Amino acid sequence: MAKGLGKGINALFPGENLTKNETVHQISISAIKANPYQPRKIFDEAALTELAESIKEHGILQPVVVRKAGKNFELVVGERRFRAAKLAKLKEIPGITKELTDQQMMELAILENLQREDLTPIEEAEAYQKLMEALNLTQEQLAFRLGKSRPHIANHVRLLALPKDVRQLISDKKLSMGHGRTLLGLRSKKLIPETAERVVKEGLNVRQLENLVQRINEDVPRETIEKKKDIFIEEKQSELRDRFGTNVQIKKNKNKGKIEIEFFSEEDLERILELLN
Repeated sequence: MAKGLGKGINALFPGENLTKNETVHQISISAIKANPYQPRKIFDEAALTELAESIKEHGILQPVVVRKAGKNFELVVGERRFRAAKLAKLKEIPGITKELTDQQMMELAILENLQREDLTPIEEAEAYQKLMEALNLTQEQLAFRLGKSRPHIANHVRLLALPKDVRQLISDKKLSMGHGRTLLGLRSKKLIPETAERVVKEGLNVRQLENLVQRINEDVPRETIEKKKDIFIEEKQSELRDRFGTNVQIKKNKNKGKIEIEFFSEEDLERILELLN
């Protein structure tokens, strides 16, 4: 499964590359267990109810994919259809049974969800991390196989360094991914949770949080920071943060200065050095 990840999910659907022993058949819903490798933790209940109503009227147009688990089955692909079918009180659901290893099952479940592009940033980050660990891939290799940019993968995975409570705020959409990345720029990681709570309480946007993080890091009086700033420097700092996926500070003194780029691990340093090269 390490090769051609992007194509793997397409082979699961009816009429496409089914082997002689793979046919669509009716499976008792009570015999199907949820996928233990499902990356999605949050399901839109309103959307599930809407899908259930559609299933009542039109039936299930696309079979789920399962694998045998003793006398029962484990769901591989089609979690939303499975949940909606239970809401619609169906007793059976069309499915395709495939022989899959645990690793293959995990990969396909993650790939299906990534292709739908509606995971939360934290769910997406966890999915990337699981794929890299299961396939022994670097961020760059995973980005190539999924057709995404290296910074996209790196920016998501870095969110996993946030405290659990802060990650939950992002999953609950109380904080954005941009907020999360900016919070990681705090030099004192112990201050992340209380700063995150302040962002939620005061409704700070990402730019306001960037200014707050800078004040905290420099530990200078508020009135000093609130003096007129060099807008050009601020814009360039923002551009560099987006480019490198980490906190960047430009410190200017008259006509000279320095650029500080933060990294959080040896791999993160290698990633930044590759971008510089």
